[in-house]
Amino acid sequence: MQINTVNDLFIHGLSDIYNAEKQLARALAKLAREASSPELVEAFNQHLEETQGQILRIDQMIEAEGSLKIKRMKCHAMEGLVDEANEVIESTQKGSVRDAALIAAAQKVEHYEIASYGTLCTLADQLGLKKVKTLLAQTLEEEKKTDNLLTTIATSNVNSKAEVE
Repeated sequence: MQINTVNDLFIHGLSDIYNAEKQLARALAKLAREASSPELVEAFNQHLEETQGQILRIDQMIEAEGSLKIKRMKCHAMEGLVDEANEVIESTQKGSVRDAALIAAAQKVEHYEIASYGTLCTLADQLGLKKVKTLLAQTLEEEKKTDNLLTTIATSNVNSKAEVE
């Protein structure tokens, strides 16, 4: 996609994160199956539901703004982050060490999403897309909460259990 304007940049970013969310939705079910901490399994399952809602929210943005037409594209960054999570699964045994590694992998994903949604909020504001910005900001807050939850799970028990395994 040729990017010549701020609007083009916004469409590119929205198209990219739309595909990223779809990739993540497929990956989260696997992460939940591979985790052993009940709290972490619940967090992954909860974020899967949230991610499905975020995909629907992007669909709502496109419907609300007739001028938004996202492009079919692959988010290579998310593909790489999912590949890293799969490498963690392949190189660890189920248990606290794997859980700690899965949290680290998931937080990389969250940080990517936080950066993407933050940028999209700024661009939507600049383009005067108030309703779209509101919806993007809602997703941004969900991503921040998920990142904080993962930190809490890691520091409350998973990392200390992993240290003694």
